[in-house]
Parts: sequence; structure tokens; C-alpha cells
Amino acid sequence: MRVIAQGLVTEDSPPRLIGGRERTSGRVVFPCPSGALYEPVALSRSGTLWSYTIQRYRPKSPPYTGPEAFRPWPVGYIELPGEVIVEARLTDVAFEDIHIGMPLELTLIPLDPDAADPVMIPAFRPAGAAA
Repeated sequence: MRVIAQGLVTEDSPPRLIGGRERTSGRVVFPCPSGALYEPVALSRSGTLWSYTIQRYRPKSPPYTGPEAFRPWPVGYIELPGEVIVEARLTDVAFEDIHIGMPLELTLIPLDPDAADPVMIPAFRPAGAAA
């Protein structure tokens, strides 16, 4: 499995996002910056939807390297309790069923579902009873 960026997720099964904890203050950020000021930390796999939108146009290339055939997707800010708010795609949920506060869990999805050897990206899907 190829993930879009090295050092973004753990190799655990299931994977976790890798954040960075500032060594002096303890503040957590995502992704983990390189250098001695931050130590890598595996983040929680679950959180709640803080805000979201529907991406209705193909992002500019570069940096976007996804499929030419564009299909809208939801993108959200997910609050990982006591850690950080991360931005990621939402998956496995109809646009009309998305709501602020919904419980979510981390998964990996292909950037281009039609690619022969897809690159995987972090995404969040409904968790537990919300699934």
C-alpha cells in the first residue's frame, strides 16, 4: 500500500495519523513537522466533525495529482479530542447525511479509485451508530 506522503500515517493495522507534539509546550499539530522542536505522536483514530464543505471543483494541478475525471467529495475538519483538528476527506456517507458533531473514524481511501496501483489518502467515515 502506498500512502500519499511518508510519515503521514503509522504502519499499524489499523493505521493512525502521525501528529507532532511540540517538545516545550506539548501543543499537538498535524502533520508532524520535521526537526528537533517536535516529537512524532500517533493521534486518535476517532473524533467528531467540527465543520465541513463539499468540494465541487477539481483542485489546481500542481499540487493536486488526483484523477482527471472529477467527482465532488466532502471534506471536513475533524476534532480529535484533546489533540488537534485535522482536515480530511469524508467517505462512506451521503452528502445529505453529514452533520456537525457526527462521530467519525480514520480510514484510508484511494486518491484515484480507478488507478491500477492507487495512492492512499487519509479519510474519515461515520463511526459506530452513525455508520
